[in-house]
Amino acid sequence: MSEQQHGHEAAQKAGFETRAIHAGYEPDPATGAVIPPIYATSTYKQDGVGGLRGGYEYSRSGNPTRTALEGNIAALEEGERGFAFASGLAAEDTLVRALCAPGDHVVVPDDAYGGTYRLFDKVERAWGLEHNSAAVSDVDAVRAAIRPGETTLVWVETPTNPLLNIGDIEALAAVAHEAGALLVVDNTFASPYLQQPLTLGADVVVHSTTKYCGGHSDVVGGALVVRDLEVAERVGFHQNAMGAVAGPFDSWLVLRGLKTLGVRMDRHCDNAERVVEFLAGHPDVTQVIYPGLEEHPGHAVASRQMKRYGGMVSFRVAGGEQQALAVCERAEVFTLGESLGGVESLIEHPGRMTHASVAGTDLEVPADLVRLSVGIETVDDLLADLDRALGARA
Repeated sequence: MSEQQHGHEAAQKAGFETRAIHAGYEPDPATGAVIPPIYATSTYKQDGVGGLRGGYEYSRSGNPTRTALEGNIAALEEGERGFAFASGLAAEDTLVRALCAPGDHVVVPDDAYGGTYRLFDKVERAWGLEHNSAAVSDVDAVRAAIRPGETTLVWVETPTNPLLNIGDIEALAAVAHEAGALLVVDNTFASPYLQQPLTLGADVVVHSTTKYCGGHSDVVGGALVVRDLEVAERVGFHQNAMGAVAGPFDSWLVLRGLKTLGVRMDRHCDNAERVVEFLAGHPDVTQVIYPGLEEHPGHAVASRQMKRYGGMVSFRVAGGEQQALAVCERAEVFTLGESLGGVESLIEHPGRMTHASVAGTDLEVPADLVRLSVGIETVDDLLADLDRALGARA
């Protein structure tokens, strides 16, 4: 049985945390090592011409450390095959080239991650792929944005970045499939622990494994998980042909992160809920955006398809952009920085930072918006830090 087959079998038989620790790798038969080695090799000795030992010939095509990660994340997402890449955007580009052709059309979120929008708008459009946007929380709007016969992918994030809108995965899958398209879900914000889109009808899951999957802000990576073997064959061909694969050390770091994903996500969620409670009571905060709030328009859907509501929180401030910038600059325990999903708490101004690439477009985010990635520090320290940062208007 291959590592990926083992991971798939484990997905059917064990709980999430057990799969996270064991799926994708059996202890080394020679030494009993319980953790996969970092196979820092570019090539492999073959057992005669064309006789590949274990299927390995060259590490772009396959590396045992990467294979372990791919089997593990496939098991966590309850998919058939996993693929690991050098970054989330490398995973996205490979997927698009594998499943689309010039002249095709894609529906993207109207509040997508800026890097995803830039990929479609500046790179894939030049290749001949058209796109338009729709609100992932509005199934009818997504249906209206689809061009029957042309749309190959319906691409959603849920929760979205940074406005934390929620898409109904099951309903969106039905709409996409009705039109002959595939549903792709960027599951980065939720992580495989909180949400498994493939079990709800999605065809492909995308991750920036840099974020919660890695979890320690020490690696850049991406992943795809698919539930159809024909799609897997196409993705696998393009992964090898395009070559933006995860290296062995990066694969090892993400695999290490996945082993503690469950316990980390529980603390992220615990802390985020306390942060939301604090912000909701602050006089300078005009809106708190978090799917766990009953007033959030996607709360009911999130409650149905997510285990909990995540560690990402966005909020708007009464003093406009200048106060939002000042809050970001005054925070100390919350580190001013892009990215998210690490053990440390981060704060950023999306309009000037992660989403600067969508300024002036329909995807532009409010200037008074602050985004938090709530880490796993002592929550009282996080609350005190936000209290200080919000203490005085600029």
